[in-house]
Amino acid sequence: MSQTEHNSTPDITKTYTNGEITVVWKPTVCIHSKVCWTQLIEVFNPRERPWIKMDGASTERIAEQVDRCPSKALSYFRNEEPLKPEDIQAESLVEPLPNGPLLVYGNLRVKDASGHETQKNKVTAFCRCGASSNKPYCDGSHLKIGFTG
Repeated sequence: MSQTEHNSTPDITKTYTNGEITVVWKPTVCIHSKVCWTQLIEVFNPRERPWIKMDGASTERIAEQVDRCPSKALSYFRNEEPLKPEDIQAESLVEPLPNGPLLVYGNLRVKDASGHETQKNKVTAFCRCGASSNKPYCDGSHLKIGFTG
């Protein structure tokens, strides 16, 4: 099993592979919904390091669980065909999660206050509560402050 970290952008990205698929984790996108570890603790265990153990379940079960990640902080690609951002096709859709972030589905560019643009693909979780330390993105702070909306 291997793990790599890429620091080509300000966002940290970590990858974990079992040879068949590679799980990609973007911690700055994570909204701490706990869906991954409450439904597949054998693979996703935040109390262990590394927290993703790719030998804890079958490739298909891991892929199925990753697909359930509401923020898409977790994604995967099959090793025989690496995923390119331009290959991701998603309908544009905006969905406010109850008491949580605003999810925007699709490929988009986000411009920050200084004019720097970042390409986002699949699903992007934007802060609605105002407490995120990673604005405009959700960092899970809505859970700590008891945000309702």
